[in-house]
Amino acid sequence: MPEQIEDYYARVEAATDADGRLAGNAEIQAWEIFPFESDGLRLKPIGPLAPTEAPRRGEGGSPCDACDHDDGPVDGEIWRDDHWHLSVADSSGAPLVLILSPHAHFDFTTLPIDRAAEMGQIMVALGAAIEALPSVARAHVSRWGDGGAHAHVFFYARPTRMPQLRGTMMAVWDDYLPPVPVDVRDANARAVVQELVRTYGGRALGAAI
Repeated sequence: MPEQIEDYYARVEAATDADGRLAGNAEIQAWEIFPFESDGLRLKPIGPLAPTEAPRRGEGGSPCDACDHDDGPVDGEIWRDDHWHLSVADSSGAPLVLILSPHAHFDFTTLPIDRAAEMGQIMVALGAAIEALPSVARAHVSRWGDGGAHAHVFFYARPTRMPQLRGTMMAVWDDYLPPVPVDVRDANARAVVQELVRTYGGRALGAAI
């Protein structure tokens, strides 16, 4: 029988100190990509279990921002086809952060098989287009889904020749690096979308035209 959350939480709680804190992870903190100095670093105390999961945007009767624009462009939209759209995030530390979402209101885990198949094809083509940028080495793909119930997948362009930015900490570094100028971000987005249209299809919109 799968473990219940109460049992999981009890095991975590048993590993905390008198203040309810877990010990730091020396192995992770020794990674060359770990963005913080370990001296003085400590985790916040573990909070109690919540009674339930809080509703996300687009579930439990709350409005869905993505669905509000189902018949037209969403904020920052730079590409779309019949079933999907791609938006560029506000300028941040990465050369480019893109968000892929379906037009229809599906969660990541409820995508019909044909939409899921399309998503895989788009992700491959989009990843290749991002990695073709001269300032980029890798396209990091992330799906969290805690904020909104409408499926959305993040693509982080990891800068080339900056080994500290490799791996799972790229999303953290993105919040601390100086923002990329908007015109540079848009030029990157335009190049990526042009390549996506060439290799997969769809049409460019907004800043990518």
